[in-house]
Amino acid sequence: MVTPQLTWQKSSFSEDQANCVYIATTADGTIRLRESDTPRTILATAPAQLTALLEHLKRQPR
Repeated sequence: MVTPQLTWQKSSFSEDQANCVYIATTADGTIRLRESDTPRTILATAPAQLTALLEHLKRQPR
């Protein structure tokens, strides 16, 4: 399986180089997420599922 070349964007909430979250979008709209510590591990999700996760996390007490 050939993995398409992705353009990764660092999260604006990632303050230092050691703890960065990156996001990319594929041609079919799938969102890919990875973390700087393990860049070969990539999570794939759909926009609606990522939105639901982020909304849930925003509602959680800190």
